[in-house]
Amino acid sequence: MNPDIKPNLNITARSRKSILFSGVGILLILLLLSLNNKAFTAPIPIDRVAVIVDEDIIMASELEDKIDFFRKDIAKRSKQLPPENILRQQVLERLILESIQLQLADRAGLRVDDESLNKTIERVAQQNNMTTQQFRQTIENEGQSYHDIREQIRRDFLISELRQKIVGRRIRITDQDVKTFMASDIGKIQTAANYHLGHILIAFPAKKDAKTIEKTHTKAKNIQKKIIDGSNFQEIATEFSAGQNALEGGDLGWRNTAQLPGLFVEHVKTMKIADISEPIRSSSGFHIIQLIDKKGGDSHLIKQTRARHILIKPNEIRSLDEARSLANKIRNEILGGENFESLAKTFSEDPSSARNGGELDWVSPGSLVPEFEKVMGAIKIGKISEPFLTQYGWHILEVLERREKNMSKEYQVNQARNFLSKRRYQEELESWIREIRQEAYVDIKISSTGTN
Repeated sequence: MNPDIKPNLNITARSRKSILFSGVGILLILLLLSLNNKAFTAPIPIDRVAVIVDEDIIMASELEDKIDFFRKDIAKRSKQLPPENILRQQVLERLILESIQLQLADRAGLRVDDESLNKTIERVAQQNNMTTQQFRQTIENEGQSYHDIREQIRRDFLISELRQKIVGRRIRITDQDVKTFMASDIGKIQTAANYHLGHILIAFPAKKDAKTIEKTHTKAKNIQKKIIDGSNFQEIATEFSAGQNALEGGDLGWRNTAQLPGLFVEHVKTMKIADISEPIRSSSGFHIIQLIDKKGGDSHLIKQTRARHILIKPNEIRSLDEARSLANKIRNEILGGENFESLAKTFSEDPSSARNGGELDWVSPGSLVPEFEKVMGAIKIGKISEPFLTQYGWHILEVLERREKNMSKEYQVNQARNFLSKRRYQEELESWIREIRQEAYVDIKISSTGTN
């Protein structure tokens, strides 16, 4: 953008901005001050514009508030503060980039409704092991404004949506990209089987001989038997294990083949979920491992459901309650002996499945909206569900079959594609941010020391 061309300032773009006085307004205030100067014992600071960013402004007070926030946040994390001029410059640049992205989000018509914002705040609270109320109380106890934090979360949400929308379009992962990545060394590691293991170490004493080795082995065998007989693995690990994860119940978490100790690899490859290994000897002692779960590799079983449904939508002439009544009527006809397939073809408003008598074919977890999957997972095969509501309307559902399918190849391909997408996303995001920063009109009215 040509810096000589002054933009049209839309001051109403963000509600958090202070109102700028017109020239007439300022003259009127100065006149009143001169007439009644004695009424004021101290000067009243007047906020000023720090930066003009396209059609937006950043006020000096906003900059100072944000700098103060980061000072406290860095100090809370026991980190050394950067020099004042560097801190101010970093915060100012962050506010400029935020302003540019929020304006782009506004032009793209992106909005955050209260329900979505509340759910986002609830997730943030849960990530900090708090309820929403505890999260709010913690913020206020630290002397911060919950309203300001809520507003910042709203802005972050909008920016995230904008980035996914724009940067996501710039990413193209071809089948050849995936194939090449999977053949590479890092690709093989990323798409290898992942194991969730429990671990118990029965350690050798400091001085070991044949007798103590045999005694340690006998102890390990007895512990293995106790677990197989029904004792809780985590409790046994906490009580007897000499491993570093004993206090976590021996939980080693998820690890791929390359991250496992070599002596474990051959055992876990042949184990099934919940299997307990024989004691495995090492220089440290005897190890007992439990395969808690497994994903990827040459075995990735997915529970799938084959179902059919009828969708009734509300519309301009049919209210939500009327749509539910129609769904109930159709369900009663099915229970009375009418053919599900024929009724689906006649009434269902899901065009992709209606032509097939309502059939959805085999469905994997995560493919459908949560409300639908919850009902689908709860009802028995051959039963007709009560009408239930999703964002699409009222559904009647019948489960036809369930199965487990080995989706290892598909899972590996998806892993590779997701890995490449995340890596490309970061590259494209940095490139896009540089572009929008260069294209924006930015007029900085305040120096790095905070003066005009």
